[in-house]
Amino acid sequence: MAVNYMIPSFEIERNDDRCIRCRVCERQCANGVHRYDADGDVMLSDEFQCVDCQRCVCLCPTHALKIRKNENELRENANWKQHTILEIYKQANTGGVLLSSMGNPEPFPVYWDKLLINASQVTNPSIDPLREPMETRVFLGKKPHEIRRDANGAINPELPPQVELQLPVMFSAMSYGSISYNAHKSLATAAEALGICYNTGEGGLHEDFYRYGKNTIVQVASGRFGVYKDYLEAGAAIEIKMGQGAKPGIGGHLPGAKVGADVSKTRMIPEGSDAISPAPHHDIYSIEDLRQLVFSLKEATEYKKPVIVKVAAVHNIAAIASGIARSGADIIAIDGFRGGTGAAPTRIRDNVGIPIELALAAVDKRLRDEGIRQNVSLVVGGSIRSASDVIKAVALGADACYIATSALLALGCHLCRTCQSGKCNWGIATQDPALVKRLNPETGKERLVNLLTAWKHEIKEMMGLMGINSIEALRGNRLMLRGVGLNEKELEILGISHAGE
Repeated sequence: MAVNYMIPSFEIERNDDRCIRCRVCERQCANGVHRYDADGDVMLSDEFQCVDCQRCVCLCPTHALKIRKNENELRENANWKQHTILEIYKQANTGGVLLSSMGNPEPFPVYWDKLLINASQVTNPSIDPLREPMETRVFLGKKPHEIRRDANGAINPELPPQVELQLPVMFSAMSYGSISYNAHKSLATAAEALGICYNTGEGGLHEDFYRYGKNTIVQVASGRFGVYKDYLEAGAAIEIKMGQGAKPGIGGHLPGAKVGADVSKTRMIPEGSDAISPAPHHDIYSIEDLRQLVFSLKEATEYKKPVIVKVAAVHNIAAIASGIARSGADIIAIDGFRGGTGAAPTRIRDNVGIPIELALAAVDKRLRDEGIRQNVSLVVGGSIRSASDVIKAVALGADACYIATSALLALGCHLCRTCQSGKCNWGIATQDPALVKRLNPETGKERLVNLLTAWKHEIKEMMGLMGINSIEALRGNRLMLRGVGLNEKELEILGISHAGE
């Protein structure tokens, strides 16, 4: 008889005095945790299956349930932590690579939390955003290095293609397949209502969502899923995905179980087949190769669309960004190591890449030093959690931010980190029709609009307290930031002074 060396991560605590045996928990759990025993008239729990998604807790009509972290611990050892031992048990059981989803959970520094925002007082008065205009619009794309005038001295207002956003936030790439139809519809309709953009991810664009094209960024990844002329022409911009923060240097994999009829049609692959994006693009092995693809996409869309190149934040990111800025790209998107994903090898997610704060500061400085900062806009992602993170990112040099996990949380995600299973109890990271319908796209849209409307108010308030009335005036204005608890090297890379200086 095989021995089970694993320990349940969570304990189900059920108050039998409150439980009315309604079996809502059983019906709502996609993982099969709860079941009713008719002989004993009692609800039973298989705690090994629990992922702490909290759906049963939220929907229990009598609040009879609690899920607690299992306090049972293996013998204490400073080197061999419990989660490390359990991961070895799991691999010994299966022989497989460990997969994880969402962002890096390890206790690395979160630099947003070590940055403080400066405030105006007397000589540089603050601005009241309720009474004075505050400009939160941004335009992403190449900008001229100088004012251009015609023969009569009038300013020439023509610019290369731009993406206009009503606030410096976009919904990041999440493919149809990794998330549900209803989740994509929520993102698309919210982006339209907010005057921003959402990103298709590498899974193509469902035919129902072409109507939201002016608020859509279409992605071209190494697998080229769903990429054809109409798709490229549908979006406001085209993004070439070279890498992502959760798994730099490797490709993507959507299991065939998630490739139903709709996903198959959208991705242009056989139903039930695995969708594998290779680590490298088959035609890109240098900046020169990247430049060829950039201009091929521009040519295909008659030079009417800005082209974004998305890369992961890695140790030599400043040099990489310098090359991309010279490749003809209009926008560089940089994804930090805390970026979320539907599935990534655990070892890569937790050990590869660098924080987005350091990457952004290094890239902005390098491009300014080389005199090419105006050649590109910078968009950053990888755990942007609040309006203050957005403000700090802009002050470090970003033109705008990508959010993904924050958006999913607004849709109801409980960060149970089992997206790779396809059993999302909240109808987000799943293709199971019974689970997909749990997310109402109208409600999802409303919650996303509420979230970013709140952020917009907070952004205006923070700009006002700094005495700044436009995002453009804040971009790269590091005098508005001070550091706390940072060493000299960190302050140098970030380009800021310590609090009190």
